[in-house]
Amino acid sequence: MAAAKRVLDNSNPDTNQPNYKRMRSTTPSFASVIKEAMKANFLENLSSALEPMLRRVIPEEVENGLRRYSCRSLARSPSLRIKALEPSNLRLIFNKKLSQPIFTGSKVVAGGDDGQSLQILLVDTSGEGMVPTTLPYPIKVELVVLNGDFPSGDTETNWSREEFDKHVVKERTGKRPLLTGELNFTMRDGVVSVGEIEFTDNSSWIRSRKFRIGAKVVQIGNNQTTVRITEAVTESFVVKDHRGESYKKHYPPALGDEVWRLEKIGKDGTFRKKLSSKGINTVQDFLKLATIDTPQIRTILGTGMSDKMWEVTYKHAKTCEMGSKLFMARGPNYVLILTPICQLVRAVIDGQIYPTHDLPGIQKAYIQNLVKEAYGNWSSLEEVDGLVNETALLTQGEPMVDEYPNVHQQQQPMIRSYQQNTILTDASEQLVEYNDWIGNPNYI
Repeated sequence: MAAAKRVLDNSNPDTNQPNYKRMRSTTPSFASVIKEAMKANFLENLSSALEPMLRRVIPEEVENGLRRYSCRSLARSPSLRIKALEPSNLRLIFNKKLSQPIFTGSKVVAGGDDGQSLQILLVDTSGEGMVPTTLPYPIKVELVVLNGDFPSGDTETNWSREEFDKHVVKERTGKRPLLTGELNFTMRDGVVSVGEIEFTDNSSWIRSRKFRIGAKVVQIGNNQTTVRITEAVTESFVVKDHRGESYKKHYPPALGDEVWRLEKIGKDGTFRKKLSSKGINTVQDFLKLATIDTPQIRTILGTGMSDKMWEVTYKHAKTCEMGSKLFMARGPNYVLILTPICQLVRAVIDGQIYPTHDLPGIQKAYIQNLVKEAYGNWSSLEEVDGLVNETALLTQGEPMVDEYPNVHQQQQPMIRSYQQNTILTDASEQLVEYNDWIGNPNYI
């Protein structure tokens, strides 16, 4: 019993002893271990959740703070105070529409006959319409290519910079930059001219199949953009490969254009080869022979050119601009005045003036032969300056040939004053009352 008691006493040490208390204080409980583990896991999860948000929020707040500071700085400047308060009132615009069609490798210019470079203007839209304006600092502008379906409507003008940038079109993989040339320039006094720019690729590979050109502000003065200036956007347009330009027809054609510039005559086609074999290489050659001998030129073209095709080709040729040159053929007893396409303007035979619409039967045949002779010696004719009514002089054929009404239009030629009192030298004495039959419509 005594031994058992000793064992029992040894198995239950005195809890009041110092060593026991020390052991209890240094050994953590199971609950505290679980609590600490959960706390550490919570902090780790919280940190992982907060990190993306902090990465996003902090830069935004810093940027907003800088923007507010910049706006306060601009507000101190009297010249920019109003514009800083209403940044959306400023915008860039192109002064004209583009000249179309546009081909790769060809200079992009403004529309119109002068073919001038584009200009970009700075305007204020706060009032009615667009008023040209300026900033006291230079504005750096960059040209970019946009998708043709931006903006969604031609009247839409309120887009953000982000929307604009999202529709910028880059070159295809492995291709040269889509737009080349002078793409960056500095605007001063609210206007700048665009230098030489050209496309290197067509527009057929994007969904809209059209491009636009945009102009955006990249810097104002020495700082980055702090005032919102809406970008300029051109109308949408198609860009075609340059090889298409080398085959295109001319409207209207010029006298010196190659004959294949006329409709229904291909550049490397059969009709062009047939005409070339007979010395008909230009539009002027075509019209001269059509005036003198329509059946002959129809024979040269062959049966492959139907009457309908001929009418299309001939109608196109008749839109040719005549210029101001006339030609004079002279013989021992006659003087003929001819247009650049060998149409008779006036004939003087033995001192007698014959209007082209009033030729006697005998004289008509004689004068027709003289005109054909002049056609055969065209290189020896004398050039005479004059002002010719193009529309009327292109109604060739009727004064000379009346047996082909299906080809020639039933119109009479009209002549304007040549702005000269005399155009003849040795034969001037034959043209009595010259100014009368030039200017008097009763003769026409």
